[in-house]
Amino acid sequence: MTANLREVRDRIAAGIVGRRRELELVLAAVAAGRDIVLEGPPGTSKSTLVRAITREWGIPLLFVEGNADLTPAKLVGYHSPSRVLRADYSADTFVEGPLVEAMRCGGFLYVEELNRAPEDTLNTLLTAMAERQIAVPRVGTVTAAPTFRIIASMNPYDNVGTTRLSASIHDRFCRLAVDYQDDEAERGIVALRAPLGELAEAVRTRLVADAVGLTRATRDHGDIRQGSSVRGAIDLALIAARLVELSDEVEDYPEVVFQAMTVALSGRIHLDDVAETTPEQVLRAIWEDHFVLDPSIAKPG
Repeated sequence: MTANLREVRDRIAAGIVGRRRELELVLAAVAAGRDIVLEGPPGTSKSTLVRAITREWGIPLLFVEGNADLTPAKLVGYHSPSRVLRADYSADTFVEGPLVEAMRCGGFLYVEELNRAPEDTLNTLLTAMAERQIAVPRVGTVTAAPTFRIIASMNPYDNVGTTRLSASIHDRFCRLAVDYQDDEAERGIVALRAPLGELAEAVRTRLVADAVGLTRATRDHGDIRQGSSVRGAIDLALIAARLVELSDEVEDYPEVVFQAMTVALSGRIHLDDVAETTPEQVLRAIWEDHFVLDPSIAKPG
């Protein structure tokens, strides 16, 4: 895993827009045998980086979602009742959970929203991280293969339904803060992931720029607690492109973009608790700032 890290980095970087620094840091951490938590808002390429690394190394990647339903039994595994009735408790009746499966095969276990998992589940993870092995009743001790890693993600802006992680958990994880990329990088992501069909080049270029600009504006608006990720910009561009194709006049472009905004972004923005407005009203204000207050970008091209 540690051989030719530069070549590995370069091959992975060729398929990802930006994120070179974050890629190098995650690569360095996992190559050094460390577990790591990636802390940042949704849509900031956290899982994309991990997928790219495991794909490059040919290592299995197992996903689990941290929530109240993620019990230790679901994480570790359980004895199948039907098998137990036929053969009593044994290693053959045990159904592996994602943690045991990742440990046995030397895969990466990716825990989304780590701080939503119950405390006893986190303690199970802690044991696997500290000892690189866990004891499974009536099965025995499961020892992790050398390439086993635990990668976790957390959203620092979402406190609803989350729990405070213990000092023991923090002490076992390396941590990397992953924030939104800059405007240029997000334009590159949208251009790559939003095929805009038969639109003229000038319209495609303007639509990508507008989708990114409008989406980024949701992150700075005073009434919005958490704005949209670049996924919103991708959807905005795709929907607007289809609406432009349906529109009779290109002069309708700004209004078409607003209609696409209401579909692509209204469910992705989270208003402040004291905001006396609606997502649609906030989006209209952002649209007016973008198109009306700056007439030079009111038309494509």
